[in-house]
Amino acid sequence: MTFSIVARSDDGQLHGVAVASKFLAAGALVPAAEADVGALATQASANLAYRPQGLTMLRTGVAAADVVAGLIAADAERDHRQLGVVAATGPGATFTGAKCHDWAGGQAGDGWAAQGNILAGPQVIDAMRDAWLGGSALGFAERLVAALRAGDGAGGDRRGRQSAGLLVVRAGGGYGGNSDIVVDLRVDDHPDPVTELDRLLAVHTMLFTRPDPASLLDLSGAVAAEVGALLAALGHPVDDPEEALASWAGMENLEERLVPGRIDPVVLEHLRRAAPHVPAPRTGA
Repeated sequence: MTFSIVARSDDGQLHGVAVASKFLAAGALVPAAEADVGALATQASANLAYRPQGLTMLRTGVAAADVVAGLIAADAERDHRQLGVVAATGPGATFTGAKCHDWAGGQAGDGWAAQGNILAGPQVIDAMRDAWLGGSALGFAERLVAALRAGDGAGGDRRGRQSAGLLVVRAGGGYGGNSDIVVDLRVDDHPDPVTELDRLLAVHTMLFTRPDPASLLDLSGAVAAEVGALLAALGHPVDDPEEALASWAGMENLEERLVPGRIDPVVLEHLRRAAPHVPAPRTGA
């Protein structure tokens, strides 16, 4: 009922799962991940107990292949299960029970595993593999979704489309630095769920990604004048421009992109779109 990829980032700091299926809210059932520990996907006739049990084994340093072996050994219904696991280090592992509906199978490599059942054919997993291996220039979450999109484009679930999900974790990488959940997005019921998941990830990236320090602009001179004019046009008093910017950004859910004394170009562009009638100050003759 599903195709998924579980993976670890090249630097080992992130773990995640991307999944799609002709099944309601697959993202609520399939993925599990823990920062600095690993990730897994349980599907086909999903055994939800695999999620806490698998993470417990990964937490103690058990290799991905041994986690798979341990989980299925204790499961009388293992022939109906499908499972993918990655640990904090080493190769991923995948398992497909003999009674999973065709086409069913998976592949695994260093830090990743892709698997699916009731698929259009083995080309779905081939496409996911190729997209993952060829996507190292992308951000980790974007790379997971690119692999999912490739599988969908190769035929995906042969019954059709309904849901998709993305879960990414990193120690301290969540909102405000107080959580390990970097991304947790779900499309529960949609005619084109992978495309919708891609759209949601773009919105999430815009709102919650912390800015690249090299891209920041000093909040002074012409930049400060423009920001002040834009904020004033939007009804924010500018006696203290930085406080006014923080107030506006908080209302726009952009607070994760704020840096004292500087401004993220993404925030500035969003501010310009919010008040497009305000011209930018001239900076020279």
